[in-house]
Amino acid sequence: MRHTTRHPVLGANSLWHVYKTVPFWKVVKNFIVIQLARYSPFLGLKNWLYRTFLRVKVGEQTSFALMVMLDVMFPEKISVGRNTVIGYNTTILAHEYLIREYRLGPVNIGSEVMIGANSTILPGVSIGDGAIVSAGTLVHKDVPPGYFVGGNPMRVIYSKEELEKRWAEDPIYKKEK
Repeated sequence: MRHTTRHPVLGANSLWHVYKTVPFWKVVKNFIVIQLARYSPFLGLKNWLYRTFLRVKVGEQTSFALMVMLDVMFPEKISVGRNTVIGYNTTILAHEYLIREYRLGPVNIGSEVMIGANSTILPGVSIGDGAIVSAGTLVHKDVPPGYFVGGNPMRVIYSKEELEKRWAEDPIYKKEK
């Protein structure tokens, strides 16, 4: 199970209760900031917008590619380490509205992480330092540091040790002794 808190609702599905869970004007402001950042070609500007107006924790030299969509309701629950790449059109969610409940959960993405294009990261997930998430992956559970994962449902492609062995002789990725 992901690391989320569950909030039951009565009557209509939880999305009908949305403005009881998050203020309307917060959503409007977040939407405008996110849309500006999604289309901006300036990485530093995106990070500044996310830090300043959305309270997202963004590490130095982290890159959000074009069209990345952050959670519009609870972006402050997202944390990204340094020198991480979030690929084109990736969605990062910190909430989910269901029929009888809504769930909130932090998303923690480590440092030196690579997330491929068109991935979706669900609430309550942690992605460890140095992990790789292949394009089009639904990240529905934690990813250990250094692991290479992919698919829908997400599965381990290479463990940290297997990946290190694969890259042992690679001129770019091999570790200096």
